[in-house]
Amino acid sequence: MNITSSPPKQVINLPAILEPIRLDMQELDHVIKLKLSSDVALINQISQYLIEAGGKRIRPALLFLISQALSDGKTVAFRHEIAAVLEFIHTATLLHDDVVDESNLRRGRKTANAVFGNAASVLVGDFLYSRAFQMMVVPGELKIMEILSSATNVIAEGEVLQLLNLNDPLVNEDKYFKVILYKTAKLFEASAELGAVLAKASPAHTKAAAEFGQHIGVIFQLIDDWLDYAASAVVMGKNTGDDLREGKPTLPLIYLLNHGTDRQKEMAARAIEQIEDCDDDFYHAVLQEVNASGALDYTISLAEDVAVKARSCLAQFPDNPSTQSLYQLCDYSLSRSF
Repeated sequence: MNITSSPPKQVINLPAILEPIRLDMQELDHVIKLKLSSDVALINQISQYLIEAGGKRIRPALLFLISQALSDGKTVAFRHEIAAVLEFIHTATLLHDDVVDESNLRRGRKTANAVFGNAASVLVGDFLYSRAFQMMVVPGELKIMEILSSATNVIAEGEVLQLLNLNDPLVNEDKYFKVILYKTAKLFEASAELGAVLAKASPAHTKAAAEFGQHIGVIFQLIDDWLDYAASAVVMGKNTGDDLREGKPTLPLIYLLNHGTDRQKEMAARAIEQIEDCDDDFYHAVLQEVNASGALDYTISLAEDVAVKARSCLAQFPDNPSTQSLYQLCDYSLSRSF
């Protein structure tokens, strides 16, 4: 397949970016294992499967980096517990997503629903949500509960919006961006804002942190949607073209609908509407047309524009290793291949 565009070529070392918070990430692992424990054997079994599946844990890392950047060297209480809450909420959304999307591969492994069944995945997702809400009240700060409860509600709205957009060839960029702001960027925004709140940062710094998190979340989703057309299943850890086969109108396909030839527009509409005669050969042809159309260049270009906005949010932050890592996180968000 001819790939017409790719993220920046520099190699971005995520562990190096996260070095200022290495000990925090280690403590997070301990808290996650402790709080996932249950008297119900199936919950423990699925929880262990999820832990072994790994994940980058960018949202907790964002909280740690922001809190460390803005705390002026002071100890930030409850950061590990609230970071675990973020990871539980994120994992719960993934469990439910995979059931809704009928996905069978994530991070290079079978999804929990493929191994344990849909019912078990949904119910353990509910367990993670409820455990998250148990934990978020521990600091006793209304602002923390307000941010997390609001984010959880907005994410749910985003899931429903995405469902409404499914198989709809009339979805435009505005509707697409509303979904990703709700479904993906909101938890990134909450992660960064919580880092500032826990660090007792100024209102200006807290607002900048929240905006930075939202921008990073948008970049992550744009690159995810780019990867669905440009990467291989081996690199991504999930099946290439999954969004296409599910009839999801993501940005590359929306671009083809708006800027392609008449033939390309017709193919894109058929793919979104899931016309009965769509087969693997047809989807492969659509993938090729997306690659040839400039859609991937356009997606990367928008992600780069958002990265500029993200960096500008950090201009007023203190200059320290954690702030430098946040700048590097912008580069990583653009350059990642999975």
